Amino acid sequence: MTAVPVIELADVTKIYPLASGDVVALDHISIRIERGEFVAIMGPSGSGKSTLLNQIGGLDVPSSGILRITGKNIRKMSDEKLTDLRLNAIGYIFQKFNLIPLLSAYENVEYPYILKHRCNDTTGRVSRLLSEVGINKRLAEHKPAELSGGQQQRVAVARALINDPDILLCDEPTGNLDTKTGAQIMEMLTDLHKQGRTIIIVTHDPLIGAQAERIIRIKDGKVDEA
Repeated sequence: MTAVPVIELADVTKIYPLASGDVVALDHISIRIERGEFVAIMGPSGSGKSTLLNQIGGLDVPSSGILRITGKNIRKMSDEKLTDLRLNAIGYIFQKFNLIPLLSAYENVEYPYILKHRCNDTTGRVSRLLSEVGINKRLAEHKPAELSGGQQQRVAVARALINDPDILLCDEPTGNLDTKTGAQIMEMLTDLHKQGRTIIIVTHDPLIGAQAERIIRIKDGKVDEA
């Protein structure tokens, strides 16, 4: 019996209607990503990389075609079920960290946990994850603006892991970091992949892409087979 891919796009097209004319962001894309893979999505600016990541993350749905996440066709899911899928199966790490400014580092990591469990963390998981990514108890009390870029991204990694997702989606996760800190974040992602996570990273940096097992190149909204 063939294993179900964790991500499957079959003839997926995404069109944004504009007054000046429709924009075809994704053009009949077909991709399979197996559970446990480490995949880099690469391509020039405007190629459709981020649109593709938004589809894979369930943040947007295709105009046509089939997109399955963990075997579920997201075009047939209600908003409630789609939100539930994002909360439980997918962790997000963004270039600009996307931490909530008014919350401490600890509270930022705990927030998705509260959304899922409807209660605060009493298991110690938040503190444990923060410690594992190099954020000690003192730093965990600070708000994002009081932390360095590297520290904020470490908090973002812990937040992405809090609900133990199958899939980690990373949109230029080292783009706002210096070379040394970026290398440390990539080392963390590589370790997570070794633990069995499916890692999908969007990057324009060939040195980052080279660390993945497989590269999917996107050009003009299509998979570039060249």
